[in-house]
Amino acid sequence: MQNKAAVFFRFLAICLLNVALAYGEKNQQNVPQVIKVEGDVEYVHDPSIAKDGDTWYLFGTANGPVRDGELPIRCSQDLHVWKRCGNVFDKIPEWIRKESPETKELWAPDISYFNGEYHLYYAFSAFGKNTSGIALLTNKTLNTKSPDFHWVDHGLVLRSRLEDDFNAIDPNLVLDEKGQPWLSFGSFWTGIKMRRIDAKTGLLSPEDAKLYSIARRKRPDNPPANPPGLPGDWQAVEAPFIIRHDDFYYLFVSFDLCCRGTKSNYKTMVARSRSVTGPYVDAQGTPMLDGGGTPLLLGNSRWIGPGGESVLQQKDGDIIVFHAYDGTTGHAYLQISTIAWVDDWPKVALEGGNPANK
Repeated sequence: MQNKAAVFFRFLAICLLNVALAYGEKNQQNVPQVIKVEGDVEYVHDPSIAKDGDTWYLFGTANGPVRDGELPIRCSQDLHVWKRCGNVFDKIPEWIRKESPETKELWAPDISYFNGEYHLYYAFSAFGKNTSGIALLTNKTLNTKSPDFHWVDHGLVLRSRLEDDFNAIDPNLVLDEKGQPWLSFGSFWTGIKMRRIDAKTGLLSPEDAKLYSIARRKRPDNPPANPPGLPGDWQAVEAPFIIRHDDFYYLFVSFDLCCRGTKSNYKTMVARSRSVTGPYVDAQGTPMLDGGGTPLLLGNSRWIGPGGESVLQQKDGDIIVFHAYDGTTGHAYLQISTIAWVDDWPKVALEGGNPANK
């Protein structure tokens, strides 16, 4: 009798242990984790990430005192230690200098993979103006040691002019449930726009010329004066990034102002939609076209103005990469967090605490 009781209690203890382990694993999956980074992580701005083989590649906007090229690239074997491994361009292409003489630098590259190639969309512009353009490069591989490594310049994808109510910068490519590519973009003016892309060429689709509107800030009744050098409504929405997760498309954007060091007030917001072209609605039911957006990343005393985000979906867990400004120096640094999906909404982490997830 004693042996049977001992066996029963041992069996019960094992069952309880398994339940506890399962609960702990599930609970851990519901809690986002900061991924510690080191190496060449200072002066990272507008990061976009992809993995090719056993290496992660990070593309961004040149930032900081040393400017030895355009669209710098950083590499990592483990997501923790990063090193500079080149630039996309040594200098601004001549065709862009002719098209846009005021362009001083290239901005906000977006890396994606479809139709058997990597596609790098990037922007050129002059600060505070919407005389902007988005261009495209493709490459069969991101590995510079491969004989197939070669950037092919496909030139201009689309542009905005002074008379337009949008700004053609901050591109992001997303594939819908049918594999159809769409390009979102925009900053200030009337917000985030979208165009359909031809899957074969990577350029604008001739089958759909509609300019879709998917997010904008709602102008206050008594708006304050614009900060010097800023266009339109200073309550900016920019840096769109869209992913498809389960039954929804999620639109991540940056609100307010970047690029001012410790005075930056960037924040990252999110909304979702059943359709890639919207309408995108936040957790409270407010459409992003009416100024809605659920806070995802808010700054703290350690890291200010988190934004310029992009997401990498992986089999072993999704991650988000973004920049934030050091609370003391004001310098931009790379930040990485895992994404926890809780009740069909993303949760992420920021070192020092992230009030948006509390």
